[in-house]
Parts: sequence; structure tokens; C-alpha cells
Amino acid sequence: MRAPIEVGGLGVPPSLVEDLFMRRVLIEREVAIRNVAEAMGITMPIAKELAEDLRNKKMLEYYGLDGRDYVVGLTEQGRSTAVERMQQSTYASTVPVALADYVRIIEAQKAELILNRENVKNAFADLVVSDELLDQLGPAFMNDGAIFMYGPPGTGKTSLAERMIRIHGDWILVPRAVEVDGQVIQVFDPAVHDEAEAQPEDLDPRWVVCRRPVIVAGGELSMSMLELEFDQAAGLYQAPIQMKSNNGILVIDDFGRQMISPDELLNRWIVPLGRGIDYLKLSYGFKFTVPFECKLVFSTNLDPNSLGDDAFLRRLRNKVFVGPITDEAFTWILARVAKAKGIQVSAEAGLYMRQLARKYIGELRPYLAIDFCELMLGICAYEGVPKVFDEAMIDRVADVYFVDPDLQMGPTAANSGAAPAVSPATV
Repeated sequence: MRAPIEVGGLGVPPSLVEDLFMRRVLIEREVAIRNVAEAMGITMPIAKELAEDLRNKKMLEYYGLDGRDYVVGLTEQGRSTAVERMQQSTYASTVPVALADYVRIIEAQKAELILNRENVKNAFADLVVSDELLDQLGPAFMNDGAIFMYGPPGTGKTSLAERMIRIHGDWILVPRAVEVDGQVIQVFDPAVHDEAEAQPEDLDPRWVVCRRPVIVAGGELSMSMLELEFDQAAGLYQAPIQMKSNNGILVIDDFGRQMISPDELLNRWIVPLGRGIDYLKLSYGFKFTVPFECKLVFSTNLDPNSLGDDAFLRRLRNKVFVGPITDEAFTWILARVAKAKGIQVSAEAGLYMRQLARKYIGELRPYLAIDFCELMLGICAYEGVPKVFDEAMIDRVADVYFVDPDLQMGPTAANSGAAPAVSPATV
């Protein structure tokens, strides 16, 4: 995407570009044209064209030279006009790209994947993943439609979902903002878009080269996050999470634990998933479509049958069960975590840890090895003992980690005759 050199090449209403130029100058009071161009993400030829047009309209005046560039400021008429238009929107940053250009780029950046077990395994190289699970994830990722990952808590579903993006390994263009019906929608979000350190010199500054995004939304997800959010104070819109996720992955973690029902959530995306387009609406009712070009991944530790009926589950065609891990996998994780944290652990301790896990939760889950090692560090620091992961230390950690199934709470415990853990201080 080469930067345009004429106002007409920007693809958005010239009046919007003029407004942005005037707002920028109003904020700066007196400013070099090149500084305005940089703030707006436009080339110097366009900035000079705008300055000349505004001077001819008696909105702008030239104060003199700053090197080879002119310093400009608003006239009284220009200041009055800019202040009036600032009542509608205070946005004075990058010129948005045209909706048509956004659609064209998103369509052109559709992923074309050629996957096999080897490159899928490479994407999850830092996790212990069985070949059987890899052979489910690979086809699910290549197939159309959403992926539904389910299984007990702590088996690594979220970690797998977050790492799926590694399957791509390429770069895409993300617009800083998009113009629709004269309104500005901010799309680029540094919190979710990982931009390249070095941007191409000839790239239109209104676009950013980024890695394909992966956005994770959990129990905080609400229906409002799936629609345009209008900022009254700034007079612009924030793109919904699925629009920010375009050409990447959107993970709905803890599916079924949101304030909205699973049915509501899935119904919102039935059309986008089937047609590849999403319908959005501006605050005053103007409707438009944008590409729905993200891989949707649902992850849950709830019973799938409790989330909906057969018709509901049929819509999620790619189902992947992520269950407990093997003894070998658990041992590998424990050894790796212990080494990273400077903990000494023996084979006997690993065996005891596996026995303890099966006693309390009936199976092996990867998070146990991590949690136990991290809790042990606190105990060792408090008691001033070496970082040795033996049976005694495992029992010590287990005492604070697991809930005692035989522990009684309430009146029964109070009347049991047992001494209280904390007694009032004697005065």
C-alpha cells in the first residue's frame, strides 16, 4: 500500500480530511506543515495541497519559513470553524482509510494454509501435545467454521488456542482507522496488534504492518463488545473485537460463563460464520457490512450438553476434546518447570506427585506441576530451606493447595471440641 500523493487518492471525503487538518492546527496553534502531515499520516504533497486550499478559503495563514517548510496557523474564521466542528468530534489524528479499501485488503489477506503434523507440532513446540490431539487441531484449523475445545479445567485449552496463531507466521496490514459515512472507526489497537518494529518506508502511514492478531475474551465478554462503541467525548467509534481480530484468531475462553447465554452469543455470529460478513450499525442507524475473517475458537470446561441442544452443538462442527495428560507428559512438564526455577527434583518425587494428583483430582493436569513449583518457592523463602522438591515438600504444598474433603465447616465443626486455630489474646 503506497502512500497517496493527492487528496483524492485517500479515498475518504475531502471535507473530513480538511476538518482533521484544521483540528490539528487548532491544537498546535502554530505548526510546520510537515508536523501536521506526520500527525495525520499523509504525505507532504497532500498536506501542502490542503494548506493551499484552506488559505484560499481564508481559513489558514502562513507565518513564515521553518527551514524549507512553512509554519501555519488558523485565521479567526478558521479558528471559529474548527472550534464549531470540534463540538462534533475531537479526533485529530491519522486520516482513516476508505471502507472499500479495508474490505479489499482483508479479503486479500485471507490465510492460505498448508498444514501437516510437523508444522502444527512446531506451533506448539513449547507445550506437551500428543500426536492424537495435534491430528484433531490441524484439520479443525483448516476447516471452515469455529473450533470448539472442551475438557476438564487446567488441561491447556487456552494455551493451545493462544498458540494457534503461530501456525501462520506471516504479517498483515491493519488500518489505524476506517471511515464509514463520514465517521471514524478506530481499528488498530496496540494492546492486541503486535506491530513490526521496522515499518516499510514506502507504506501508507495509515496502515500498520502487524502479526496476525489473537484476541482472548473470557467471562467479561458482553454483547456490547461485539458492536461498535461510540465515544461521545471524542466523537469516534471503537471497532468491536471481531473486527480487530480480522485475519487472525478470536478466542472465547470460559465459554458458558459469560453474562450472556451461549445461545445468544452463538446466534450473534451465525450469519458471520456462514457468510463471512458481519453487520454493524452506527449510533444513528446507518448499517454497513465488514468482512468476518477471523477464526473463532470457543474453549470451555463445562459439559458441552449443558451449553445447548443438539442443534446448538451441530453449529460447532470442529470439536476437539482436550483431556488429562500422560505420566510421561506430566514428568516432562515437572522437570522443565523445576529446571527453570532452580528446583531440585527426583524421579521418586515425580512419582509421588503423580500419585497425589490422582488421589485428589483423579487424573494428571499440566497446571499442577507449575502451581506446586511456584508455591514451593514461597515456602522455601519463608522457611529458609533449600529448593528441594521431595515428598515432605509436596505434602507441605498439598496442605495449602487442596481443599480437605473431610473438613467440616459451620456449627458441626464449632461443636466438635477441637481447639480453635486462633484464640483471643490474653490481656
